[in-house]
Amino acid sequence: MLAEYAVGRTPNPDVLCNDRVKFGPFLRRALDSGAEAVATGHYARLDRTEGGLHLLAATDDNKDQSYFLHRLSQEQLLRVEFPIGGLDKPQVRALAHEFGLPVANKKDSVGLCFVGEVNMTKFLTSRLPGRTGPIVTSDGRVLGRHDGIEPFTIGQRHGLGLGDGRPYFVIEKDPVRNTLVVAEGEDPAELYSTGLVADDLCWVAGSRPDLPLNCRARIRYRQPLQNCLVTKGEESGQTIVSFVQPQRAVAPGQFVVFYNGEECLGGGRIVRAVS
Repeated sequence: MLAEYAVGRTPNPDVLCNDRVKFGPFLRRALDSGAEAVATGHYARLDRTEGGLHLLAATDDNKDQSYFLHRLSQEQLLRVEFPIGGLDKPQVRALAHEFGLPVANKKDSVGLCFVGEVNMTKFLTSRLPGRTGPIVTSDGRVLGRHDGIEPFTIGQRHGLGLGDGRPYFVIEKDPVRNTLVVAEGEDPAELYSTGLVADDLCWVAGSRPDLPLNCRARIRYRQPLQNCLVTKGEESGQTIVSFVQPQRAVAPGQFVVFYNGEECLGGGRIVRAVS
């Protein structure tokens, strides 16, 4: 996670934790100990057919976590159960009360499970002491200084410290020049992209679907699904995602996740936005 921030990207540690910890060494440890499967509290569903396992969105759209699970393989899903994927949160709490579970009234968790409930900016600056650099507009006007670009993300408005009363949004982090690029306005056009390039693709079915592929996708958790066309990229292992409607604040390092109806097909890491 820190390595991603250090090179100017905004990672999604929840996706990576599922991929590399919960359904990696944890799942292997459980199976090695004699368990037949691991049940988790993720809001997602599985459809088991003769043709394989299909990862489906949860019944409760507001809690659906299939976005975070898109990197799981058929092998992993074969040994996983998502028992609350067909329930909403009030139903889960009611069952927790019925079973006398001590967490029945616990607030929803926030923060990173492997770090805790911390101020993310303070955490990052304590681990990645940044270098002071300029904050500029896209046409090169210098508006101020930053103490390190690492904690900022694309689309961020607050915390820039410019203080001239006008709204500015981060539209680019340039680690080579150690520069933060911003655009002025309540909803600047520079925040929008018609598409993106993605790499490190994972497909739940185990193989890439035929391209070009018309489907829907989201570029962040809980974003409404967007119609798009997925095509092969110019470089090996990359895909190009072209959206019907321009997308706001496409952030390199985050993940784009693809859907066909309620089925999660897979996804990849965002390399860059395409204008």
